[in-house]
Amino acid sequence: MRVILFTGKGGVGKTTTAAATAVRAARAGIKTLVMSTDAAHSLGDALGVDLAAATRRGPGRQDGDPAGGSPVEVEPGLSALQISAPHSLGASWRVVQDYLLSVLATLGIDAVVAEELTSLPGADEIAALLELRGQVESGPWDLVVVDCAPTAETLRLLALPEALAWHLDRLLPAQRGLIRTLRPAAAAAAGVPLPEPAVLEVITGWHRHLRALQRLLTSELTSVRLVLTPERVVIAESRRTWTSLSLYGFVVDAVVVNRVFPDASQDAEGDGRPDAWRSSWNAAQRTGLVEVRESFAGVPVVVSPYLSQEPIGPDALDALALAQDPDGGYAAGLLAPVAHRGMTVARTAEGFTLSLPLPLVTASEVGLQRRDDELLVAVGDHRRVLTLPAALQRCVVRGASVREGLLGVRFVPDQEVWPRG
Repeated sequence: MRVILFTGKGGVGKTTTAAATAVRAARAGIKTLVMSTDAAHSLGDALGVDLAAATRRGPGRQDGDPAGGSPVEVEPGLSALQISAPHSLGASWRVVQDYLLSVLATLGIDAVVAEELTSLPGADEIAALLELRGQVESGPWDLVVVDCAPTAETLRLLALPEALAWHLDRLLPAQRGLIRTLRPAAAAAAGVPLPEPAVLEVITGWHRHLRALQRLLTSELTSVRLVLTPERVVIAESRRTWTSLSLYGFVVDAVVVNRVFPDASQDAEGDGRPDAWRSSWNAAQRTGLVEVRESFAGVPVVVSPYLSQEPIGPDALDALALAQDPDGGYAAGLLAPVAHRGMTVARTAEGFTLSLPLPLVTASEVGLQRRDDELLVAVGDHRRVLTLPAALQRCVVRGASVREGLLGVRFVPDQEVWPRG
């Protein structure tokens, strides 16, 4: 089983690329599911299939279960899925929402305002992740291709399991302790209703799902492919995206450069003269391609030509995939596992070094903060909280550096807590 997520700046053709990859894989004998986390729901348009009509509850499933949709068979070996957040999360969130409404009612909050305040934030993202995990665990697929939302939304999506699980790690023990400590009389005196066991069961279930999702997304089964066009603004955003994905522990295993114009010297007009407009674009795109290959050194770069017409439907998408990969090498590696570099800890003469891949940044662009047993790493607008291994929790930070795309943080034993020989 492999999971490949496609993302990129809006309008670069990520949906078409994801769909083309899925069609090519299916026609190569790989049982494939292609699904979309993009609220625009343009996957069905690209495939020429009405996916909205199939967004219904699957037989025998309960609200909040990981897989709440019904895949549609596009052709033998290829199915597609559009996600419905309300169907996937409705009843389970209602259990939590009812409790929150009762708390707000004791505080005198208007019922209409309370309903708005307790709407589930990020419902679409949570539904998409639960659906992905459900299909990976229970579906008959060899490959799951995910058409993600534009880059900003995708980064939020992929960071969600770890971030929510981190908060739930701290919420659940506190809530359990509160219920054990406060007796009904004490709760009544405090004026705040205690959550029923069903509320904690729902939250505990979400916590379990989120931890499992994080393990899936950062395993050798999952990789991200960046889709871009050879334009300066798009390349700049893609560079930042690679850095942010690496911060969260995800691997980019390919870059797809879309909409590369044919050579103007081919004389498309048939009059023997070069096309000045295309010549200008050719020059700009050649420069862009050089920048892409230099920026993403070590990552395979696939170049996709700008076709004469929009690829709609499986046959046209298959033709696009063949144009991207005429020798078949790109498609041949679809099921190969990926090597995750992730966070590592190594012993040194002085103590330990924690390493984390952070390509395309300098030390001045990285923010570090130690907080008890955690290390906060920030790059631009993105931040990750790393729970330190037990050995490092008994150490102090002695410096950090960024070299060749790798953040290194040096730790030495804290003499007040480290066992002495």
